[in-house]
Amino acid sequence: MVDRRAIVAGLLATAAFPAASQGARLHKAISTIVPFKASPFPYRGKLPDGSAPFLDVTGADGRRGHTSPRGGIYWEDETYFDRSTLLAVPKGFDPAKPAVIVVFFHGNGATLQRDVVGRQRVVSQVEASGLNAVLVAPQFASNAQDSSAGNFWTPGYFASFMAEAAQGLAKLTGAQAAKFDAMPVVLVAYSGGYNPAASILRNGDISGRLLGVILLDAVFDEADIFASWIAQHRKSFFVSAYGKSSASGNAEIRQLLVSQGINASSDPPRRLEAGTIALLASDVAHDMFVTRAFVGNPLQWFLSRLHGFAR
Repeated sequence: MVDRRAIVAGLLATAAFPAASQGARLHKAISTIVPFKASPFPYRGKLPDGSAPFLDVTGADGRRGHTSPRGGIYWEDETYFDRSTLLAVPKGFDPAKPAVIVVFFHGNGATLQRDVVGRQRVVSQVEASGLNAVLVAPQFASNAQDSSAGNFWTPGYFASFMAEAAQGLAKLTGAQAAKFDAMPVVLVAYSGGYNPAASILRNGDISGRLLGVILLDAVFDEADIFASWIAQHRKSFFVSAYGKSSASGNAEIRQLLVSQGINASSDPPRRLEAGTIALLASDVAHDMFVTRAFVGNPLQWFLSRLHGFAR
């Protein structure tokens, strides 16, 4: 097994921690991976319906594991142990100006450095958007076919995670943690990230700070939760770009909204603002969706249309 603790320690040792003064614009980008106390995993609780413990398997050697519907048995010490969270701040970020926190939930079979930073180019897309934003991305099940939210199933836990993120971002930038505690949030979920995203919306964690939701081929379940949130938060935006993989889930959202007299556009929005609701079809393969959907670099495209937060 790869010693991810050693990897995290190495990243911390090489990360650039600037001696920024309060309100100073950053002269270089920062990207680092740090261990969090309030992380999605390890998780020792029950499944959301309370029917069974999450760790439902015990091996002959005493190891504990979880039976994933897609991936089979995964062991806690290999898959559900990593407390890592990616924190990234683009060059030119100015904490004295209006700013947002972009929270990204990766999909199945992913790790932060290899996939979120490398393959999906999430850090570079946030920077290229021109948004005065910072990025926070927690590690869920490591490199596994599992969408479990872990501790994020628990009401209030995500708020604790965001409070810890504020402290970490404050250390990186030299700004006060209170600034990050008060920043509005854009929640982005790709693929299996739908499960923690839906849990957070259902629980109402940080609901007062949530500007909107961006889904990237991610409605594989919980369409009722997403539709209910849209109906109850008309001052927020909701956009979902999807391919064949999640077409049925998006169709269900559209149907549920229609039943409530709410129209969801099928056209790419010119702006992301209060009340924007769009469900955007694409024929791009699921594995490519974070970097190529109805447009190239769709996350960058969406964030660039969020006005009022220019870097």
